[in-house]
Amino acid sequence: MVDSENSSKVLVNQSISNIKPLGNTPLAFSVLQVIDNLKNSKTKATVILLTDGNESCNGDLCEVVKAAKKEGIDFKLHIIGFGLKESDTEKLECSAIAGDGQYYEADDAGALSEVLNMATGTSVDEPAGNLSLYTIVNGKPVDCYIKILERGSSTMLKAIRTYGDTSFVYLPAGVYDIEVKPLEGSDVNPLIVNGVESFEGKVTHRTISFDGSKLIVNSLNNGEGWDAIVKVYEKDNNKSIAQSRTYGKKTPFELNPGVYDITIQAMVIEGIDIIHTIENVEIKGGVEQNIEHNFKSGVVMIGAKSGSELVDATVNISEINSKKNIANSRTYESSGSNPVKFVLSPGTYEIIITALGKFKNKKEVITLTVKEGETTENILNF
Repeated sequence: MVDSENSSKVLVNQSISNIKPLGNTPLAFSVLQVIDNLKNSKTKATVILLTDGNESCNGDLCEVVKAAKKEGIDFKLHIIGFGLKESDTEKLECSAIAGDGQYYEADDAGALSEVLNMATGTSVDEPAGNLSLYTIVNGKPVDCYIKILERGSSTMLKAIRTYGDTSFVYLPAGVYDIEVKPLEGSDVNPLIVNGVESFEGKVTHRTISFDGSKLIVNSLNNGEGWDAIVKVYEKDNNKSIAQSRTYGKKTPFELNPGVYDITIQAMVIEGIDIIHTIENVEIKGGVEQNIEHNFKSGVVMIGAKSGSELVDATVNISEINSKKNIANSRTYESSGSNPVKFVLSPGTYEIIITALGKFKNKKEVITLTVKEGETTENILNF
């Protein structure tokens, strides 16, 4: 598709959205038709190639573009890969670079709309990029979506994507603000970099570091690794910005520098002390911080029988002081569940065992103290 200087960006987007692609993928042939058209009409243009596949007709798009540039044909080529695997993009990236343009990726309709805005934001007359941008998290390159903003406002002038590499953008000489948003799996928040200056005829470079830190959370029970749900909250905001499950292993979170509250909720354990909060955890840039909490628990086995016969019964457990209901279960007439197992935080509990079936309406109430690391079994005989 060719976008002449006077073409409307809106019309370009509408035209692309109406395309219903079918058949093979003759990329080199398709672009060559556009190049020949430009050559014959002696016009210049921005070419946007949208593809959901690689070349399938034995053409070499990158060589076609290089040859056209060498011949002096004036065009800028942007390529959008829709739903492609990383292994399929090398030739497309080569072709976009050869065409003085950029390669963009889109995984779904929303991303496609976003990259179309980026691709249609530059014209063939725009000079080569004079600002290079490289983004890292904890020293490693990260794929980011970058918005170039009018200084001191939220007005977006341009947008680019880094794909974990150095990206170039042309900006008229001046001072701008830049919003940088990581696109890979990370809890790092977007950053605003203020006062980025560009110059005519001079390429400047900015490495944007999120300077994040890894928070490592270790959840234990009686000294052993234990499954738990961890939530990270912005201090005094009560807004959860990250959540994960430990599955009994040390669990990392990538966070911006700041102060956070952390909650760790034990799985499987039941009782009044299964959620632990750690307040005012300070995360410093580039520093790995470890926090650990050791829950405590004991095991209670409650069964019901009549002589040698197993009895189906409901079991209801409440904390003795607060009267709060803690756990409920049922024994059934099965050796696999009778006695039924409870993992409880240390404390004193009231346990009500109510028989069902032919023993219906028979009930026993017991008081039991749970101690750390100990197993207590109580079999009721109706």
